[in-house]
Amino acid sequence: MEVFGEEESYLKLIRRKFFKHKLAVVGLVIFCLFILMAIFAPWFAPNDPYAVNAEFEAKPSAAHPLGTDSVGRDILSRLIYASRVSLSVGIGAVAIYVAIGTVLGAVAGYFGKWVDMVIMRLTDVFMSFPYLMVILVLVSIMGPSLSNIILVLGVLGWPAIARIVRGSVLSIKEMDYVKAGVALGYSTPRVLFQHILPNCLAPILVNATFGIAFAIIMEASLSFLGMGVQPPTASWGNMLTEAQSLTVLASQPWLWVPPGVMILLAVLAINFMGDGLRDAMDPKSLK
Repeated sequence: MEVFGEEESYLKLIRRKFFKHKLAVVGLVIFCLFILMAIFAPWFAPNDPYAVNAEFEAKPSAAHPLGTDSVGRDILSRLIYASRVSLSVGIGAVAIYVAIGTVLGAVAGYFGKWVDMVIMRLTDVFMSFPYLMVILVLVSIMGPSLSNIILVLGVLGWPAIARIVRGSVLSIKEMDYVKAGVALGYSTPRVLFQHILPNCLAPILVNATFGIAFAIIMEASLSFLGMGVQPPTASWGNMLTEAQSLTVLASQPWLWVPPGVMILLAVLAINFMGDGLRDAMDPKSLK
């Protein structure tokens, strides 16, 4: 009961410090609103996001609050449905690379010697390639689709997490309670996944929040270049392709400003959450 009480008070302390970070709370609220918007998109969208009407590039009006695009589709509806794509890419890619990086980093840090050397050299190889160029090549080979983008970003994003987890495991495995568990004959998976990894969660969570923001930006970049989610599926990135025309940039801001603002808000909100988590989980501040 004492251990449970200590754990509970630790979590309460982290929660209290997080909610003292005003920007982190604002980011959390905005991110929750985005999630609700993505889940309940059919109820929030005023029109069918794929329906084409005769009003091409129409200005904002009562029927179309944010206007229509170049083929007559309602921009507000497409903006709402596009949140599903961007959040799916961010959360899906991060889930994949956190799982890969955590396992590889934990194994490298715990076993050391040649296992550590092989995994860290593999990490160096992955980090030596130009990230965006590799993504463009893989997506062009596999085909531009939502699932392929999530897979590529997830498979290529694990080295940073692996290094973080490895460093944490190297220090934690020298703790007395870990040595006691080994002396008592606990199996290696039990020691590693039940006693060591739970104490590495803080840096993993912080890195994951920033990773979601980065994945959203990467999806938007790929879609803007025509290598991401393909129309008619809406994503904030492929909606920004309208901004490739100087005429649109100058005289039709309703075509490109809304998706740009959504990307900005999403990335800022997630980064604020990451800052709040980092400050709340900083061991020096947990007093």
